[in-house]
Amino acid sequence: MQAARLYGQNDVRVLDVPKPAIGEDEVLLQVKCAGICGTDLRMIKNGSPYIGEDSPRILGHELSGVLCEVGGAVEGYECGMRVAVAPNMGCGICESCVRADYHLCAKYKALGVQLDGGFAEYVRIPASAVRFGNIAVLPSHVTFEQATLIEPLSCVYNGLLQSPVHLGDDVLIIGAGPIGIMYALLAKHSGAGRVFIANRSHERLRLCREIDDSLITLPAEGLTEEIDRLTGGRGVDMCVTANPSPESQQLAIELTAMNGRINFFGGLPQQMSGVELHTNRIHYKQISVTGSTKANNHHFRKTLQLIASGLLDADRLISRRFPLSGTQEALAYVGSSLGIKTLIGFE
Repeated sequence: MQAARLYGQNDVRVLDVPKPAIGEDEVLLQVKCAGICGTDLRMIKNGSPYIGEDSPRILGHELSGVLCEVGGAVEGYECGMRVAVAPNMGCGICESCVRADYHLCAKYKALGVQLDGGFAEYVRIPASAVRFGNIAVLPSHVTFEQATLIEPLSCVYNGLLQSPVHLGDDVLIIGAGPIGIMYALLAKHSGAGRVFIANRSHERLRLCREIDDSLITLPAEGLTEEIDRLTGGRGVDMCVTANPSPESQQLAIELTAMNGRINFFGGLPQQMSGVELHTNRIHYKQISVTGSTKANNHHFRKTLQLIASGLLDADRLISRRFPLSGTQEALAYVGSSLGIKTLIGFE
């Protein structure tokens, strides 16, 4: 079968690899579509401790497809089922796992990170993923393309659970990538009064307005002064940092109102993670600061419902689709910040 493998820093190769064999308690997915995530780009750019010339990895953790082989010991799944797969797996017995937060397990593994993922014609779904409910059957009207958005949207849903939007809130999203735009849309549906979204790229802000013209787009330059003007000096009720920027985290504390809430969504590169924060501002403004990472299987199922119900128009977020043979072109397209969501397709 064909697959896109990462062999090390900036070394992605599309090549023939053996089709995976499955055990009695596993299933084989014929991939129909897979999304490219910022995490994929970071792994390619910075490398990964799990990946090297002798231990390459097939990337891709936002995937959908058809079950084409089902192990004899597997119950509840059949060949031909159209499904999406949540990528995160845990040990199953630690405190996080017994709360079903497999994504917080100390021994967590994910498709496309520690295990081979969806940038391939076929992917083996391990027994733990089958047993813990990572496989979600798609309603007939949900397309494979739409289903690739379930995973990133589930991460946003988790963020909103950690730091909820209240009715009438002023919400600021710093970062207008795919995650930032999804966050803005869900914040609006959660009852936000005004949703501001800021970014350095004017083209990305134009895309935001094209998707939803009720979003208030703001350039990164002069953001402090503009938020001060728009809120009468009060600041925003909730601020989300949807980018890998220490400066955004520092700025969020300055722009958040008394009794406000902040979610640090975007992870930082390891060498930049020691951020100096003005903790007295947090203290005297009584700000709640949260973090969120990844998502569990319940979050995944809930966001499938959001897409299936039409509450979020997934098609409007999909910019381009490339064949697997065009993986390099697709990665370059995503890396240039063009479009919103870019997919690898297999049909």
